Amino acid sequence: MADLQRRIAVEIYNISLALDEINKVKNKENKAKIELAGIATFLHNFYTGIENILKQILTEKNITVEKNEFWHKTLLEISAENQIISAELKSLLLDYLAFRHFFVHSYGFMLDENRLITLAERVSDVFSEFKKNIKAYFIE
Repeated sequence: MADLQRRIAVEIYNISLALDEINKVKNKENKAKIELAGIATFLHNFYTGIENILKQILTEKNITVEKNEFWHKTLLEISAENQIISAELKSLLLDYLAFRHFFVHSYGFMLDENRLITLAERVSDVFSEFKKNIKAYFIE
């Protein structure tokens, strides 16, 4: 369990670094495409880190998520069912999952700045809620 908590702490640290980078640029006026692509990359990093943590916890519980075309969504559903994250947090994370899908399957010049900035503005609150959920999971 201590090894799992150490690995989670590393992921949380890395996510924090990604969010720091988002915060440097998100409020800047007249963002260039490259800056939007940077925000998008760090939002993708955020969500990837969340998934990494959830996968590690489920692995520790000997719960497997079948790798199919829906496994990213299934990961969130199983994590909520096992009370690792709340249903409310799952709902918030689904927005970042949808963005992850778009990010992976599109081009940077296709980014919608308004949608991107909405996600960027909410990401710190979502991350705080995620950390509370994970802490509560380990305490209970």
